[in-house]
Amino acid sequence: MSPQADDFKNYLNELSSLVEANLSKCFADLDVPAKLLDSMNYSLLAGGKRIRPVLCLSWAKMLGIKTDTVLDFACAIELIHTYSLMHDDLPSMDNDDLRRGKPTSHKVYGEAMAILAGDGLLTHAFYLMSGTNLLPEHVLAACREMAMASGPAGMVGGQIVDIMATGTSKMDLAVLQRMHAMKTGALIRSSCVSAALLAQSSSVGRSDIANAAGFGKSIGLAFQIVDDILDITGDEASLGKPVGSDQSQDKATYPRFIGLEKSMSLAQENTDQAIECLNQYSGRDKEFLKDLAQYIVDRIN
Repeated sequence: MSPQADDFKNYLNELSSLVEANLSKCFADLDVPAKLLDSMNYSLLAGGKRIRPVLCLSWAKMLGIKTDTVLDFACAIELIHTYSLMHDDLPSMDNDDLRRGKPTSHKVYGEAMAILAGDGLLTHAFYLMSGTNLLPEHVLAACREMAMASGPAGMVGGQIVDIMATGTSKMDLAVLQRMHAMKTGALIRSSCVSAALLAQSSSVGRSDIANAAGFGKSIGLAFQIVDDILDITGDEASLGKPVGSDQSQDKATYPRFIGLEKSMSLAQENTDQAIECLNQYSGRDKEFLKDLAQYIVDRIN
């Protein structure tokens, strides 16, 4: 492994460890019913790449904000992401038995508890975000960005598009692109944009927000394309969830519409576009974000 690759891996582990440690105490000192707390923590602390909070932290740091200032905000994004996975796994949605190598929440705690635990994570996320110690108007703008990405014009709307089109003739490549931009891409994009909104100052302005949006949009699409590819080429041990579920549920994917080879090329094309959004920056976080964009394409899980 090259020194550059070592530096990327070490920095990713450093940021992920910060996120992990903070997630483990985000419900501390709250009077939460024990079974609900167990259910929320079961899914929240089950591991994962923590890509979304890491994106927020590295963009914020690159734009001049100290990591500890935005750590709660970044971790809140992982709460939203985990809630979405818990609800996606439900029998009424994707009906999955495994997530991150463990039985899904509803398999362990029951469907009602999984729904309520997801609701708890989503709601508490905005409690954490709103306590960020920066200019209130910047915090408000970032919270609104995350709410839009999570709601009916974002993740929730994308899930509806998925449900309504799966197994029908309504799904084509244009609908697939719209669905993924909402369901997967919106939260990844907003993880970057929210950091730029929090960092607004005389030296951080609209161009930084546009760069963050462009970067997040491109890697969000690359991330989803690779997910589609791994559902075909991956293995359950590496992915921590069943492979082939997209095909068995007749889901639309990029490989289904354009084939594996073109899907791989499109993922790399979007990664290259993301890296171009970093051209005006410098320093360790710029290099880390470049490597992270490529890591998303090269990953095996």
